[in-house]
Amino acid sequence: MLTSFFSRSRRAFDSLSEQEILALAISSEEDDARIYLAYADHLRAAYPASAKVFEDMATVEHTHRNMLIDMHRRRFGERIPLIRREHVSGFIRQKPDWLQRSLTLDQMRREAEAMERQAQNFYHEAAKRVVDAETRKLLGDLALAEEGHEDIARMLGARHAPKDVKASEDDTARRQFVLTYVQPGLAGLMDGSVSTLAPIFAAAFATQDTWQTFLVGLSASVGAGISMGFTEAAHDDGKISGRGSPLKRGLACGIMTAVGGLGHALPYLIPDFWTATTLAVAVVFIELWAIAFIQNRFMETPFLRAAFQVVLGGGLVLGAGILIGNS
Repeated sequence: MLTSFFSRSRRAFDSLSEQEILALAISSEEDDARIYLAYADHLRAAYPASAKVFEDMATVEHTHRNMLIDMHRRRFGERIPLIRREHVSGFIRQKPDWLQRSLTLDQMRREAEAMERQAQNFYHEAAKRVVDAETRKLLGDLALAEEGHEDIARMLGARHAPKDVKASEDDTARRQFVLTYVQPGLAGLMDGSVSTLAPIFAAAFATQDTWQTFLVGLSASVGAGISMGFTEAAHDDGKISGRGSPLKRGLACGIMTAVGGLGHALPYLIPDFWTATTLAVAVVFIELWAIAFIQNRFMETPFLRAAFQVVLGGGLVLGAGILIGNS
């Protein structure tokens, strides 16, 4: 509702004059070039080949901008009206700079493809709206140029980011994802799943009160999540290790720690003790096998070895909790 309300304050494309169409094209080319340069700056340290691709695409956008400014100068003089894409309905809203920096390499590539498609559609529609022959020819040429930008990007990629370089960059992106999210998340899941087994099942068999057991599990899980999250975030700022943002790692570790404990605490919301305990034990084994799968999938640990280590260790802790609760 709010989106439709604010969209009414934007100009309809059909209402633009030929001067405003040229001005919009100029500002759009400037914005696209600026976005591509921002992508290049963000990628330069880790992905220099892809950064060069975006720098060259920005150069192409600057060339288009200069052609449009020359046309505007010949037809309307030096003063260019201030009109941008956000002033006109129908354009995709671009993310602000602080959100652009959070995009992954593949997301940046997809954003660039969407930007080129939008530019192509804009020039096709703009060419239909103008009557001046020279301006119409320029807009039509730019529409064809934008159609070929996918080929230009492919050509630039072949020059600056051949398949082996792209594969290397994709591997770097995957490794960064593992270091920032998977590794701390897995550590949290293991700690939350295993370390809370003993207190939860000890409380369960000692009291045989499902509500009290749930409260013990909830407090143990949340406490462990907060502790692990702060520890992960505080012990490494990621600058030397290259493990990424401490905030992201801390959140991944803390949330997965709490999830690991809550998985087998939640069944104790069921009033019947043996039903809740049976379900909790089943959840424990699902958690342990999930940990083994993640170790195998992302950490390249042989599955049987991971399963043996995790299931054996978890089983021992579970048994200890039951024995202590029955003592």
